Amino acid sequence: MLAEAREAILAGGSVRRDQLIHSVQARARLMDAPWPARVINATGVILHTNLGRAVLSGEARRAMLDAAAYSDLELDLPSGNRGRRDTHIEGLLTKLTGADAATLTNNCAAALFLALTALGRGREVIVSRGQSVEIGGKFRIPDVCAQSGATLREVGTTNRTYGADYADALTDQTALLLKVHRSNFTLSGFVADVEIEEMARIGHDRSLPVINDLGSGCLVDTIQFGLRHEPTVQESVAAGAGLTLFSGDKLLGGPQAGLIVGRRDLVERLRRHPLARALRCDKVTLAALHATLRHYARGTHLTEIPMLRMLKLTPDEVRARAEGWRDSLPFAGLAICACTSRVGGGSLPDAELPGFALVLDPTEHGLSPDALTQRLRTGATPVMARSERDRVWLDPRTVQPEEEPSLLAAIESALRSPASFAATPTRGL
Repeated sequence: MLAEAREAILAGGSVRRDQLIHSVQARARLMDAPWPARVINATGVILHTNLGRAVLSGEARRAMLDAAAYSDLELDLPSGNRGRRDTHIEGLLTKLTGADAATLTNNCAAALFLALTALGRGREVIVSRGQSVEIGGKFRIPDVCAQSGATLREVGTTNRTYGADYADALTDQTALLLKVHRSNFTLSGFVADVEIEEMARIGHDRSLPVINDLGSGCLVDTIQFGLRHEPTVQESVAAGAGLTLFSGDKLLGGPQAGLIVGRRDLVERLRRHPLARALRCDKVTLAALHATLRHYARGTHLTEIPMLRMLKLTPDEVRARAEGWRDSLPFAGLAICACTSRVGGGSLPDAELPGFALVLDPTEHGLSPDALTQRLRTGATPVMARSERDRVWLDPRTVQPEEEPSLLAAIESALRSPASFAATPTRGL
């Protein structure tokens, strides 16, 4: 830090004592901080991929802590015999979805890879050309199909696919039919898709399984939040999909996991495959997922799961919280402005949630928007905000109620702190 101070002086700048002290403290905090560090999400993006997607419920967090000790992970306590680590998850998933059986992997991409490998290796998998997509991290359906050892056969066109396209493509080499949800984009206009019911009928007529990769996965009707209807897992099971795949950390509101529900014979084939062990979840993930699913089983999901609580907040409720923040901060340049929040995480990409934000004018404090957002990010309690139209926006929808005191303290610290002479500090240990 002294070397950086000397460089700043040699470059024609000046360094005050309080600047040096502040910069050293900021660097030391980052070097010795635990990771991942908890941050306050004031961006308005509910399932923010860079911030870990779904916020877990209090019960799920406590379950993870308990599971970190010795646990009955693979033990049946009543009999004393060895148990299966997905047994309790399977019981809840079958109850909630109506499926015959269930298992899971460490994420939904792994679930799809396992399913294609176990059921399609050496044969053809039929998918609509409009669903041969790429999702986050350059994960592409053609690539994962190739790695599984199956041959991808595309039917239809980018914008229009019909049931006859699937039926005409069936041969003795066909292993299964695959439907893929376009999680992070939409097609509109002159388009046509084949519903899962029709695909299931086509597959049933030829004794071929149909896999429905729902991606985000949802157990509730999203219309109640003022959003368009998102296909649910229960609907997929009822429609006859052989397997339905979905994520645990998106619209379900739990930890990262790839959930698989469907016919017992197909689930057992996946469970017995050698890849299942390589792709399995650890004990703390299982504990958090079990606690999350229990919320649904008890009917307390809308109040206990943070992701769902954030979705159902009304604009008036969001505005009241923003006004409370403004009234608690003794600074000029604060305003309440209308804004829209997003679901994020590749879920409901076109959905907008109307609300309000606390908007800070950094020029009132001699700062640029970038300087203020940097201060918020690198403070004792990191805060992620949006920078738009030369202002810094803080959206209450994604700030948890218990985080509000820390948020207000972080804003006050950012507006009062001395300027730093050094570049943005990075983690060193």
